[in-house]
Amino acid sequence: MAESPSNEDECASDAESEQDSRGRRTPLWREVVVLVVTAIVLTVVIQAFVARVYVIPSASMEQTLHGCNGCENDRVLVDKITYRFTDISAGEVVVFRGPEAWNNDFVSPRSSNKFVSALQGAASLVGLAPPNERDFIKRVIALPGQTVECCDADHRLLVDGKPLDEPYAYWQPGTSPADHEPFAPVRVPAGRLWVMGDNRTNSIDSRKQGGGGEAGTVPVDDVIGKARVIVFPSSRWGGISDHNPQVVALGAPLGLGVLGAFPVLWVGRRIRKRLG
Repeated sequence: MAESPSNEDECASDAESEQDSRGRRTPLWREVVVLVVTAIVLTVVIQAFVARVYVIPSASMEQTLHGCNGCENDRVLVDKITYRFTDISAGEVVVFRGPEAWNNDFVSPRSSNKFVSALQGAASLVGLAPPNERDFIKRVIALPGQTVECCDADHRLLVDGKPLDEPYAYWQPGTSPADHEPFAPVRVPAGRLWVMGDNRTNSIDSRKQGGGGEAGTVPVDDVIGKARVIVFPSSRWGGISDHNPQVVALGAPLGLGVLGAFPVLWVGRRIRKRLG
């Protein structure tokens, strides 16, 4: 008859199993490597499909976004998901791939040394270096089918003949709205956008890129995403204005109608009371 194992034998077996388990525990260095690789993969996936940090390359969006040589340029988080479900609206700040007709807004320096170049590419993934792409950041002024021109007697841009409300427009010292370079009416083709920098006297945008006119417009399909917030430097943390400049111009008649309705209603009530 077989003897059943004693409690002492069971405890000894459990102790040996525990020691073997401890002996086979994953080394710390391997856990660190797995953690780093996972973080890198997640970063690449997130920045490719969800959001990405971009370095502002020039002063064309001053003072909404800072960018200049020798200063601490803004880093902005660009949302890549929104436009998969919603349409682009006037006033939104967008990052887009430069059309073939456009000249580079900036040159992203890359070292001829392959190792250094790889480090620069990795740094660009988290916004520590400019991406090695022909990307631009501007504000949407007019949408497909709309007609944009400059300017009215008060030096304001016009869309479909109505003046725009642009509190974000910046004029460099020594300049003013009177320095707004005029351009003839341009009807924005279907599937394209008219974009401009907030720094109106220091931005090469739809007015001049590709020779201006329809050639200066940007395909909607080339838009990468919407600039949401400034993430660096910490002193500049905050959201990015997407004020629709067309709301006041295109909505004014409705607003006046609502205001005008109040006295009409008041008079109507007075008349009904007297008749009653």
